[in-house]
Amino acid sequence: MRLLKTLHSWLGVIVLPWVLIIGLTGLYLNHERLVMGFLDRDGYDEDLFDTWPGAAPLGPDQARALAERLYPGQTLRLSGDTSYHGRTAAIFDVDGTQVIVALQTGHYWIKTDYRRRTHAPDGTVLETKTYWEGIFKRMHVRGWLTSTFGTWLADITAAAMVVFGLTGIVLFLVPRVRRVHNRRKRRAAP
Repeated sequence: MRLLKTLHSWLGVIVLPWVLIIGLTGLYLNHERLVMGFLDRDGYDEDLFDTWPGAAPLGPDQARALAERLYPGQTLRLSGDTSYHGRTAAIFDVDGTQVIVALQTGHYWIKTDYRRRTHAPDGTVLETKTYWEGIFKRMHVRGWLTSTFGTWLADITAAAMVVFGLTGIVLFLVPRVRRVHNRRKRRAAP
C-alpha cells in the first residue's frame, strides 16, 4: 500500500500540468463559442483598406521587395494562392511564416500557425489575432505546441493518468473492503 500511495502521489504531481492543459483545452473543444467569446476580439475593419490614407496599389515586384525588407536574407517562395480575405494578394512563404500583401492597397499580414498581424501600408500594426483554436487543439492532442515530441507527451500523460486512476481506485477501495472484512470478523467472533 505504501508503494501505491507513493506512486499515486508522484504521478499526481508529474501529470498535473498536462491534466490542467487537457482539462482547459477540453473545455474549449466542448464549448468553443463560450471560450472564444472571451478570447477573440476583432480590432479593425478591412473594408477601410480601400479608403486608407496612403494606400496605393502594388505590383508583384513591389510586394516581393516589401517581403524581403521584412525578412532580409531569407528565401521567399511565392505561394500559388492569389487571394486572401477576398483581396488580390501576393503570398510569400518564409520559414513557417507567410507574408501576405494586399496588392490593391499595400496592407500586409504576417501570419504564422498561431498568430496573424495586420499592418497598414506604413507598417503600423492594426491588429494582432491569436489563433486560439489551433493552439488549443494542438495542446490537447500533443500536450505541447511544437511537434518536437510528436504525441509522446500526450501518450505518456494518458498512460500516467490511467495508472493514476487505477492506483486511486485501489487506494480508495482497499481500506473500505478491509473495514467491511474486519466488521464481519468481529460479528462472527464469539
